[in-house]
Amino acid sequence: MNGTDKHLLIVEDDLGLQSQMRWCFDDYNVTICGDRADAINQFRRHQPGVVLLDLGLPPDPGGVTEGLATLEQILSMAPTTKIIIVTGDNDRTNAVKAIGLGAYDFYQKPVDPEILTLVVDRAYRVNALEHENQQLLCTQQTMPLEGIIGTSPQLLKVCQTIEKIAPSDITTLLLGDSGTGKELFAQALHRLSPRAKEKIIAINCAAIPDNLLESELFGYEKGAFTGAAKQTPGKIELADGGTLFLDEIGDLPFELQAKLLRFLQERVIERVGGRVEIPVDVRIICATHQNLTQHIDEGRFREDLYYRISEICIDIPPLKDREGDPLILAKAFLDRFNREFNKAIRGFERDAVSAIESYEWPGNVREIESKLKRAVIMAEGGQISLDDLQLAQSRTEPLPLNLKLVREDAERKAIQRALSHTDNNVSETAKALGITRPTLYSLFEKYGLNSKEPLKKPERSQL
Repeated sequence: MNGTDKHLLIVEDDLGLQSQMRWCFDDYNVTICGDRADAINQFRRHQPGVVLLDLGLPPDPGGVTEGLATLEQILSMAPTTKIIIVTGDNDRTNAVKAIGLGAYDFYQKPVDPEILTLVVDRAYRVNALEHENQQLLCTQQTMPLEGIIGTSPQLLKVCQTIEKIAPSDITTLLLGDSGTGKELFAQALHRLSPRAKEKIIAINCAAIPDNLLESELFGYEKGAFTGAAKQTPGKIELADGGTLFLDEIGDLPFELQAKLLRFLQERVIERVGGRVEIPVDVRIICATHQNLTQHIDEGRFREDLYYRISEICIDIPPLKDREGDPLILAKAFLDRFNREFNKAIRGFERDAVSAIESYEWPGNVREIESKLKRAVIMAEGGQISLDDLQLAQSRTEPLPLNLKLVREDAERKAIQRALSHTDNNVSETAKALGITRPTLYSLFEKYGLNSKEPLKKPERSQL
């Protein structure tokens, strides 16, 4: 492995020891800091798996308060980080205290490069192994249904609904934007149903010309039209005993909707050019990305058909609303395309991770699959970079990495929403937020916010 694979953060204020430690770790990408503030900033930036930490840091180099505070702060952000405490000869008590607070190990000065390197290498291997185990566990947990990847509450709710209704034959309508995986959920419904041993037949109502769609769905008799050389069953008939998946049902021609409605009511069909009623036992699953109620209002979709196909409606959330799932999907696609293209790309650079998490993914799962496929093929380094992903820069602002920033972001947005709801009335905004006017003025200054009302300094009697 080269230096870009393993990042080591060394927190040490002694310049001589800094220099000595730096050359001990040629195989690592080393960052050295001399105080707590710098250490925390660099940790947030690089997220190293291993940290070498001296307890005696300024402004208290003779004590351990700053070192222990640094230890606790790092572990609060990343509990699995392996922190190795570097102590003096007679400081075993504080080293043990640090272990009790969550440090991985301790090493006593003077520095023996060979031994220290072994300690750090061991810590890094343990960290890497834990990370791999976590990824494996995550992968197992991200498949509530076969082929469905994600752990967000929004996705899990959909999966629970699928599992609940699958044993029945209730007609189901899947609603969701293009690329959200509606067909995968349809397949899951079939796979979990008593019809799983039979076929699932899918037909895209938007992909077949209107003049051919009727014969595709219902079949045709010999001689029914020019070119009908033999009797041919349609998709509905072929699905007998199993499941029929009508994708993009919103594009079904209006003149065919009545015929489909009759089938749903009577469970019999007539082939084009035929006069014989053919009974068909099939489960119906439909899907669309369109607003069918709007289509009904516009006279483009039959209301009675809508009620027939929507006995159960399931809204599949867009990827932007599935918290944490974009990165999980990206990792899954990376593994898949690594195997497919015989690559060995180990993961993502930090700016790429931030981009994946913050990008809106208008094309949903289909888009992230496409982006990762291209990135794996084109990547020249050992990790996927932001350039490899080719995501719009405007959508890749880094997400907050600690709770303080998250709270501040939420607080700022709450104030902005309250101002909007109260037409920038400061008194009403304070009341809506459950705080005093002086507190609100302080928050204005803190976040650089303003209202259309002039900001008045509160009188002493108000403070």
